[in-house]
Amino acid sequence: MKKGLYVWLWVLLLAISTKGQAQELNFTVSLNYDQLFAQQKTDAQTMEQLKTYITDFLNNTRWTNDQFAPEERVKCKLNINLIRSVTQGSFEATAQLIVTRPVYNSTYESVLFTYVDRNFNFTYLPNSPLFFNENNYTDELPFTLAFYSYIALALDYDSFSKQGGSPFIQRAFNLATLARNASTFPKAWATGSDTRNRYWLIENLMSQQFLPFREGVYAYHRLALDTATETPGQSRKTVLEVLQALRQVSQLRPGAIVINSFFDAKSEELYKIMKEASPDERQQVYTLLSSMDPAKTELYRKLIQ
Repeated sequence: MKKGLYVWLWVLLLAISTKGQAQELNFTVSLNYDQLFAQQKTDAQTMEQLKTYITDFLNNTRWTNDQFAPEERVKCKLNINLIRSVTQGSFEATAQLIVTRPVYNSTYESVLFTYVDRNFNFTYLPNSPLFFNENNYTDELPFTLAFYSYIALALDYDSFSKQGGSPFIQRAFNLATLARNASTFPKAWATGSDTRNRYWLIENLMSQQFLPFREGVYAYHRLALDTATETPGQSRKTVLEVLQALRQVSQLRPGAIVINSFFDAKSEELYKIMKEASPDERQQVYTLLSSMDPAKTELYRKLIQ
């Protein structure tokens, strides 16, 4: 009888321990290689192994010392499009990172951040191990995946507490610095003219000029979205204040990648939130959005029609 009780207690403690040690990220990975397949013979089994490696690395690596329950894991998507393979195991691709966040007291999940990497280039051979060392640039693929992981965590933590993602921004910055200082490094890490690459993404997040953006991420999600069902009027007022702060950042750094990525994630959501606002608020929001995100002016114009 005692033995049975001890076994039951051991199983219970193991379940609690396993739950407490759940990893931080819950990535869904898609790998499209149709374009690659059209150009040359592609081994579908290798592609599946590549997808499994990416998924396992993102979801099974321990990124923080914090405890996450399974339902608390940060939901992310990584959509990879393989374009070409010049030599065996060498791939040129694009990738889209999408980070989502639950909204308090609702079933709605908000797209927190989205980023398109146009230079997701790497080497992968099924029988050759890849190494990741956070203190030394090793292989490009795991290094890039780790960078994405810290970006996702940084934005998620920022959305729950003011500047809460700072430790992860620093770690992503350290990775970018190591990659850039390597003897040979992909242009995704370079300080060149492509202001949409990884270097500029982390540069924006590290810069003091973008603190209003990061604090806006907190205000928008924690003080506006999370309270929208209880105080919708105040939530819309907070959103307007966030947009006014982002306008100041946008004027200082026109075309900044984090600002563009924010509106790529939020345009439809912003319209839905603000369409119930007063005529004066809708006019203010239209003016702000059409100046910062002119590509979506026609969507925003509906606010004043």
